[in-house]
Amino acid sequence: MLDADEHAPAGVDPEMWDWLSRRSSRGTSWTLQRVVRAKGARRISVVLPARDEDQTVGDIVTQIRRRLVEDVCLVDELIVIDSRSSDETAAVAASAGATVYHQDEILPEHPRMDGKGDALWKGLAASTGDIVLFVDSDLRDFTTDFVVGLLGPLLCEPGVMFVKAHYLRPLKTDQLTVPGGGGRVSELVARPLINMFWPRLAGFVQPLAGEYGGYRHVLERIPFVTGYGVEFAMLIDLLDLVGLDALAQVDLGTRTHSHQDIEALGRMAAQIMQTANARLGREYIGVDGVPTSRWLTQFRHDTTTPVHHQLVVSDVAVQERPPLADVRAFVGTAPALSTSTFMDQP
Repeated sequence: MLDADEHAPAGVDPEMWDWLSRRSSRGTSWTLQRVVRAKGARRISVVLPARDEDQTVGDIVTQIRRRLVEDVCLVDELIVIDSRSSDETAAVAASAGATVYHQDEILPEHPRMDGKGDALWKGLAASTGDIVLFVDSDLRDFTTDFVVGLLGPLLCEPGVMFVKAHYLRPLKTDQLTVPGGGGRVSELVARPLINMFWPRLAGFVQPLAGEYGGYRHVLERIPFVTGYGVEFAMLIDLLDLVGLDALAQVDLGTRTHSHQDIEALGRMAAQIMQTANARLGREYIGVDGVPTSRWLTQFRHDTTTPVHHQLVVSDVAVQERPPLADVRAFVGTAPALSTSTFMDQP
């Protein structure tokens, strides 16, 4: 995706910089013929979690069924997990050719939980493929290139155990369309947290992307956060389990989908922060000060470059002035201390 210089830019984790050039690819570089040839005996499952998505889920299922199940036998299993929908999601998905499971019917002996992460966990349990792909069911203008692109690194690159999509996410309103305006929680919450505490993961352009997949024997060894922290937690847990080099990302072009209102985004952000806090507590038990990075790696949409993304690194460290009352008290007790000398103190 990006050209790797001899040395990483200031503020960029060297391991991440090396990974970025080796484990990032364009979806168009993985042709259907190449991926089908590489499949071999491996079984592939595609799982769509769906809650009130009867306007979009049918087209996604139809395309995967016709082009990747019936035409070329690339996908062996196509599953929709109906997450307590109040509309016709289940009926539409079944009519289009998916095997539909209701979330609460899978592993019913376990306590009922809510959220996308639980639907994904149930989908993993219901599926049988050696490789399991997860695709959001609210995509508009979906093409099967999404599935083919995700499978490329998993089937063709030795050592890759998990792959995540990234894409341009336009933010559409009644007045205008902002090409890179989507992914507000990603940019305002997830990316800063990742850069601060897990800088090796800072190369993921879309850390919260809903299209990703991996090998079953790996996915079954990590927990699934029940809410919107599931994608965030998955990257951190997989980094600990299999290492950065086993993870990859693919540029799938443009993703058009519905956008949530500000209240829903606030809940999503809070769940991601809860998820981050839980993992920090596990990683740094008994540590007073959790190590943090002062650098923030971002990706700016840039149509003048072949990859449409420009890496931008910023120093986001902050400093603090002491309470003014403490300053005055300190100066009052030590009049010989100059102002400049005092302000240099921590």
